[in-house]
Amino acid sequence: MEETVRERLIKALLASSEPLTIYQLQALVETDLKPNELYDELEHVRKTLKRQGYRLDVVPATCKKCGYQFTDRERLKKPSRCPRCKSERIDPPRFYVKPLY
Repeated sequence: MEETVRERLIKALLASSEPLTIYQLQALVETDLKPNELYDELEHVRKTLKRQGYRLDVVPATCKKCGYQFTDRERLKKPSRCPRCKSERIDPPRFYVKPLY
């Protein structure tokens, strides 16, 4: 039976030793979903991982121009522009998994 995108996302995150961007995950799980759709899938993956005893952690997105870090963001999606300098050149957030305990 074929694995779902969510199952492949979980497997890729658990196997990775470093935080992954949405674009790296997109390549690893070999899906034709757009990045915005993958961010939605990650919201569900976060809940599944929690049930399995893991936590989806996020290395926050960073502005390439001024270095502002989006640390207080609840949403997983990449922000559209920096609140400080208004630049739209943003490094996307990176995701990794840690055990809860």
